[in-house]
Amino acid sequence: MTVRWLRDYVPPGPTGRRLALISFIDSVGTGLFLASSAVFAVRHIGLDTSQFGWAMSAAGLVGLIVGVPLGRLGDRIGPRRLLVTLQLWRAVWFSALAFAWNLSTFVVIVCCLALAEAAVSPLTQVVVASAVGDDQRVRTMAILRTLRNAGFSVGALAATPLLTVGTAWAFRSTVLANGVSFVIAALVLARLRLVAHAPAPTAGSGALMRLKGLRDLPYLQLTALNSVLVLHMTLLSVGIPLWVVARTEAPVGVVAVLLAVNTVLAVLLQVPLSRRAEHEAGAVRCLIGSGLALAVCALALAGTGSVTRWPAVALLVAATVALTLGEILQSAGAWELSYRHAPADRRTEYLSTFNLGFSVQEIVGPVLLAGGVIALGGWGWLALGGLFCVATVLVRPVAGHLAASRAGSGPEGADTTTDTAVATDSGTGGGQGDSPPAAEPSASTNHA
Repeated sequence: MTVRWLRDYVPPGPTGRRLALISFIDSVGTGLFLASSAVFAVRHIGLDTSQFGWAMSAAGLVGLIVGVPLGRLGDRIGPRRLLVTLQLWRAVWFSALAFAWNLSTFVVIVCCLALAEAAVSPLTQVVVASAVGDDQRVRTMAILRTLRNAGFSVGALAATPLLTVGTAWAFRSTVLANGVSFVIAALVLARLRLVAHAPAPTAGSGALMRLKGLRDLPYLQLTALNSVLVLHMTLLSVGIPLWVVARTEAPVGVVAVLLAVNTVLAVLLQVPLSRRAEHEAGAVRCLIGSGLALAVCALALAGTGSVTRWPAVALLVAATVALTLGEILQSAGAWELSYRHAPADRRTEYLSTFNLGFSVQEIVGPVLLAGGVIALGGWGWLALGGLFCVATVLVRPVAGHLAASRAGSGPEGADTTTDTAVATDSGTGGGQGDSPPAAEPSASTNHA
């Protein structure tokens, strides 16, 4: 039983395993950086907390603006080629960040980093599908997410002694190590064997005409709905910690316990629960389950402000378990539906459009939770739970409308993959935008 469980966490084929290696290396470096970024900015660049917050908001705005155009560029030149370029871009600007000396340089650098971050997620999803095949796409994404959670933890733990030292060079080493991780990831990524990429055709003369995903109303409705469900991200990182400190009797140290519970459950359950999204109906049920779980989380949090210390802790743990289930189900359902209904020749553009929901949530979520929900106390959590319930009710009609809009729309709207040619695409010189002559079957024909 244990061997079978462990086997579920092994990506399919050598290409899938290389993707797993890339994900883990990337996440260890990011964990190093995240554990020390705010302290580095405040203590060694000299920013105050307000300046740091405004700088990150500016970076979020840049990501919101450039995400979809970069996705379209990925369809034109090849998702893998652009992803390799962006990994190297991140390496350069993280190296520069280690030597930022004032607010202006910090803002410029984090905005340049946000330019790359906006496109990395959708590009990765397309590259995964090209590497392992549609039948293993969601399962592989689940494995990569699991490895990223583990990598974040490893990186954060590795940063602990450097944070203890507290010198400028100790902090700089975490930033530089993150840059090195991107270089390694780019080198491994450049040698993957992928489906040959057929460049997307140009269309229209204006910017909005070229960016068709921004005009696809049924797809945008799914994007907006997902932006509500993905509030679990800010709920875990901002909402629950602030609530614990400001409005409950629970000890502050419980925040670390809650984060650990979330990480452990995500590592254990992401892959098995993602099997539920192996087809469209299952993906829809996953999003419905996500909304219900998040509503339960909000209900549990509403009760924590009116009970004593240990009952509050118990309710917080229950809320975190529900939140984690909502997080896992949301990601699995979103991976499937966003990819399934993205036209094959505009897949990266459409997935970048879908990623706008994450960007909007990152901008609106902290204000909604800190300025609204927490300020209103228990009633605020009940209102948020009501919002999740509304989203849950809307999942099936929104998904059905999207599926109906694709029915009869021809190859562009169908759930097709770019499987017209499978080619050996290796070496740092040949990106996925190339069409190498040597044919080779993909690593797997399965998808979960």
